[in-house]
Amino acid sequence: MLRTQPNAWVHLVATVLVICAGLLLPVSLSDWRWLIAAIASVWMAEAINTAIEHVCDVVSPQFNLSVKRAKDIAAGAVLVGAIGAATIGATVFLPYFGASISR
Repeated sequence: MLRTQPNAWVHLVATVLVICAGLLLPVSLSDWRWLIAAIASVWMAEAINTAIEHVCDVVSPQFNLSVKRAKDIAAGAVLVGAIGAATIGATVFLPYFGASISR
């Protein structure tokens, strides 16, 4: 995926940053579970999106409006997963940063 999908690099950087932040902060086991689920959901959505794009390109190499819609919907699923993951990340990490700012 990293070879063909530029957005996968964004997901990789976000994954590394979340893991590093989780290791540096006293994140609870329960929060780790949420973070792992969020990371996994984004990577799973990206993998499914990539597979759909490749299949669509093989089935219909020429422009096809239905294929475009299918690709757009698959990409939208990745966006929904990423927004959900960012929300989970904010829920987990913002209290730590809020506590350090108020000191």
